[in-house]
Amino acid sequence: MLIKAKEDIKTLEKSGKIIGEILQNLGKMCKAGVSTFDVDAAAEKMILDAGGRPAFKGYCASSTDTPFPGTICASLNHEIVHGIPRPEIVLKNGDIFTIDIGMEWPHGKKTRGKQKRGVYTDTAITVAVGDINEKVTKLMRVTQEALEIAIQAVVPGHTIASIGKAVEDYVKSQGKYGIVRDLVGHGVGYAVHEEPRIPNYYDQRLETWLIQPGMVLALEPMITLGDHRITSGADGWTIETLDRSLCAHYEHTVVVTNKGCKVITRRPEELV
Repeated sequence: MLIKAKEDIKTLEKSGKIIGEILQNLGKMCKAGVSTFDVDAAAEKMILDAGGRPAFKGYCASSTDTPFPGTICASLNHEIVHGIPRPEIVLKNGDIFTIDIGMEWPHGKKTRGKQKRGVYTDTAITVAVGDINEKVTKLMRVTQEALEIAIQAVVPGHTIASIGKAVEDYVKSQGKYGIVRDLVGHGVGYAVHEEPRIPNYYDQRLETWLIQPGMVLALEPMITLGDHRITSGADGWTIETLDRSLCAHYEHTVVVTNKGCKVITRRPEELV
């Protein structure tokens, strides 16, 4: 269902605030010597303590897939999304590390003897570990600014295509970057992934998708220092840049309002 009920939007706003705080805390953990598994374990504990459920853990895109084993998608350097957190992968100075996290909240509560349905929020950041060079710093800045451009483009009556066009125009204005085309943003709320798909480039086919109040969207630019093409890693989950160039990824869940949209997964540090 594209349009969310008002009661569910209120729940989404509460969930978004929680997951934003969790993601900020996870970002602070990302220092040299910390394993991606350590970050994942902390993420799971925070989600469970908040009364939620990790949305990605056990996720299968199809019945033939191996369930995703992590709470977070832990993607390092040339990895774009869906990296599996592992004890042997230890962050080091100069890395960039993307944490993508989703949560169903609330989870486990019953109303009149029936399991209450939770709602889903989704958010991501790329974190610099120690010192990185100016080129990589700019990649991260451009990607984060591209997310803000996408947010500004969410206007009722405009189309989903206009979001991708705004992101593409902005990124191209900033220099030579790869805009990942085979991975896109999406609707979210009643499931981890819903329609519509939201690419970070102009797709004329999406001119028929009107943005409407009550829609809940996960916007997520993924930008590389090289080619836009991707490949799958040996583990069957991790998606990497084909040319092994570095990639940054930022994401927020937004609710479409009558005038624009409300970002519900803002981290506390963004609100200062």
